[in-house]
Amino acid sequence: MMHVSTPEPSGGSGLVLGQTAVVLSLNALVAEIAKTDIPVLLVGESGTGKEVYARWLHRLSGHDETLLKKVNCASLGPEQLVEELQRLTEVGTNTVNGLPRTLFLDGVHELDVACQKALLSILPDGESGPQKEKVLERLICTSTPDIEKEVEGGRFRRELYFRISGAILNLPPLRERKEDIPALIEYFLFKHARESGKSMPELSRETRNLLCSYDWPGNIRELENLTRKIVAVGDSRIVLGDVRLRFAGLPALSEVPQGSSLKVAARAASRRAERELILQALERTHWNRKRAARELQISYKALLYKIKQIGVQVSGTREI
Repeated sequence: MMHVSTPEPSGGSGLVLGQTAVVLSLNALVAEIAKTDIPVLLVGESGTGKEVYARWLHRLSGHDETLLKKVNCASLGPEQLVEELQRLTEVGTNTVNGLPRTLFLDGVHELDVACQKALLSILPDGESGPQKEKVLERLICTSTPDIEKEVEGGRFRRELYFRISGAILNLPPLRERKEDIPALIEYFLFKHARESGKSMPELSRETRNLLCSYDWPGNIRELENLTRKIVAVGDSRIVLGDVRLRFAGLPALSEVPQGSSLKVAARAASRRAERELILQALERTHWNRKRAARELQISYKALLYKIKQIGVQVSGTREI
């Protein structure tokens, strides 16, 4: 079994864009794996691009996109799963015009015990014999990083795990490859501006610094959703007003604990409003803190203290 620690490829696929060493090494490895029929298990947090990698691997194998069959493991019961897999693996139906089919099991960790047993009975075991005719050209599965814990805890069948994991590719979260964020921002802004027929928005240096410093718990999917919204609205300041609170580590109003007193809720709302006004003033003045302080009608020293409370890093700017 081959273990690989890394994440995504560059080359026109958006989510697989990247130039960090870990991305480039994974891209090279995927290109080599595509030449074989080894089963591949893509492991990563939600939003790291597992499906994009699966489809990219399929294309590198030389197959038309229509020959990839995706099965959402979370949506099928045992009977449905068996019926679907039997249909796909029947002799004569796993090729189209002589080209083999790729079976893509998305979220294999979601399968319950009954589904795991059903899947194990259908998948080829790599041995020669009558079943060899049914072997699919390519099997690709995705899961969260917890799958090995599930195996150790007996909640995921060990035999099935070894059957699907000929090569294990680990896709790291975006917070571990922040050097790729600027290129991803540019790609997604261009992509969604082109798709919507709008001009590509310009982002200030401070906005870019803010986006690059965020940990992106939703990974690349979260970043793409944000850039899509910036393109749709046409003003990054308006969009970032919704998310700066998270960037600054401040909970959204919906996250104030239930049962809190009105005084607690009022204080939280006041802090959010104050921080948002400060960030808006800084954005308007291109992060010139003296001008922002004058706009907010507070002292320069008081503004510096509040910026420190917010937790935002201010790059060097002229103070006039």
